[in-house]
Amino acid sequence: MIYSTFAQVYDTLMDQDLYDDWAHFVTERVQPKGTKLLELAGGSGSLAVKLAQAGYDVTLLDLSAEMLSLAMNKLTAANLSLPMIQADMRDFGVIDQFDVVTCFDDSICYMSNLDDVRAVFTEVAANLKQGGQFMFDAHSLYQMDEVFPGYMYNYQTEDYAFLWSSYEGEQPHSAEHDLTFFIYNEDIDAYKPLIEQHKERTYPITDFVAALEDCGFTDVKVSADFGQSDVQADSTRWFFTAVKK
Repeated sequence: MIYSTFAQVYDTLMDQDLYDDWAHFVTERVQPKGTKLLELAGGSGSLAVKLAQAGYDVTLLDLSAEMLSLAMNKLTAANLSLPMIQADMRDFGVIDQFDVVTCFDDSICYMSNLDDVRAVFTEVAANLKQGGQFMFDAHSLYQMDEVFPGYMYNYQTEDYAFLWSSYEGEQPHSAEHDLTFFIYNEDIDAYKPLIEQHKERTYPITDFVAALEDCGFTDVKVSADFGQSDVQADSTRWFFTAVKK
């Protein structure tokens, strides 16, 4: 299937070192032993594998069946088994009461408005134990307003080529990414293009904090560089932690 191929190539291009950084962000804040963790927008399972290997009791949720198929392959290769759920993180109901819920890789930025952001936060709160922690990251205003407009990236191997171009979106602090993959097809001895458009939007830190507080969270902390530094004007990604009241 076209989207299965797209998911595989997209996963291959992902910087694998980032998963170590996200896993470290979690382990620094919550001990893994006996900890029930729900990973939202878990994609192809790379982070889920690392968190499970660290000792967390992980449940993986993602909207894409193709990504979950890749996750199953990775879990099998790692000799791991864990629950996987295909669902929209704005509306997935109550699965269990978790100690931790995570949502990394700027996945919250795929919410097109603050109402959708609040919908995610509401679902998270419903699935967290009292005192449980919610951790997520988001593109900064600097990244969205200054870095993405006009950004271009090209990558090529013997089997495929990848073109990524970004430009300013229609909404404030938003960007649109045109992703084009050229996959070599032996049957026709030519490259077949696969095209997707991704739309992302971020919000001022104060908006994220207010939304968290409205949805029942407290003790909100914001940092940069995977929690290793304070937020600066040119920080590209923000990291949030919050506690369910």
